Amino acid sequence: MVWDPKDPWSKKADPLEEALKQAQSQLKNLFPSGGLKNLLPSGGAWNIVIAGVLILLVWQSVFIVAPDEEGVVKRFGVPVRAADPGPHFKIPFVESVLQPKVEKLHRLEIGFRTSQQGRQQMVPQEALMLTGDMNILGIEFIVQYKIKEARDFLFNVADIHETIGKAAEASMREVVGKSKIDEALTTGKAVIQADTMVLLQAILDQYQSGVQIAAIQLQDVDPPEAVAAAFKDVTNAKEDREKLINQAQGYRNDIIPRAKGEAAERVNQARGFAQARLNRAQGETNRFLATLKEYSLAKDVISKRIYIETLEEILPNVEKVIIDGKGGERVLPYLPLDRLSRSSSTPVVKPAPQPEIDEARPEPLPTLRPRGSRP
Repeated sequence: MVWDPKDPWSKKADPLEEALKQAQSQLKNLFPSGGLKNLLPSGGAWNIVIAGVLILLVWQSVFIVAPDEEGVVKRFGVPVRAADPGPHFKIPFVESVLQPKVEKLHRLEIGFRTSQQGRQQMVPQEALMLTGDMNILGIEFIVQYKIKEARDFLFNVADIHETIGKAAEASMREVVGKSKIDEALTTGKAVIQADTMVLLQAILDQYQSGVQIAAIQLQDVDPPEAVAAAFKDVTNAKEDREKLINQAQGYRNDIIPRAKGEAAERVNQARGFAQARLNRAQGETNRFLATLKEYSLAKDVISKRIYIETLEEILPNVEKVIIDGKGGERVLPYLPLDRLSRSSSTPVVKPAPQPEIDEARPEPLPTLRPRGSRP
């Protein structure tokens, strides 16, 4: 606006308003009826429109990524960069943002479906699988996964959920096809889960799907309904076999240690008896040797003692008549046969053991008298 020196305090029109008035006049000329006159904003409404446009620009320029999300910025539909959690800027109306939940654990059902009421229904096309020993099993399992690379997850695979489901089914079929039916039904479930998880992760990495498999859980592993009764009978028979084997093993573990203990006891008793006999024989040998040594020192005394001890054992069972040497010359000896016959029929009473006689000084024999005589 040029200053006029003749009227320094005069107010001149705003050039923007003048341009707007010229545009209005041109529109009036184009539409003489004045249909668009009411649509053109006045001065105050124009400011509101400008403020609204600014707010819209700011709203389109700022976006916030949540802590459990990852932002992927697109420019004309092409991903250009990734955004971490927090506030960020983008070019309005040119760039757009996708914010997938990268910390969320997604769940995918294979071989069955769960209804809204919580009922599970088997899907035979997915569940029926062939084992390595040519048996059919119905396998239902769950795949849990997380987003590892948001950009690959969003743009590399068209239908990521269906792709994961088909890859999981193919991986499970391959692993089950290498396993036997007994392993799949009993102790091999953990191995099947681990092998399927490794194989599925390798397939998805090859596809560059940006997915991390968290877990694979077998929900149900059963034979088909047509042969379920036969499989149940086979399972019961195997359980009975294991039960009988365990009972036999328990009986074996009970009887063998007992027999070994009794055998060891018998052996120890025999060894003790043999050692006792050996010690006794050794003692008797030592006693005999000691006696022989003493006998060699005093043969006369020992001979007399042996003679006396022998008489002490014999004479108590025999009727004895002792006659002095001089008196025997005047007495006629005879043999009483009737007494000998009576004495042989009577039982012989073993005399009481005699006290030991000192080898050095033997005790004198008692004086023997005939039967019926008084002292």
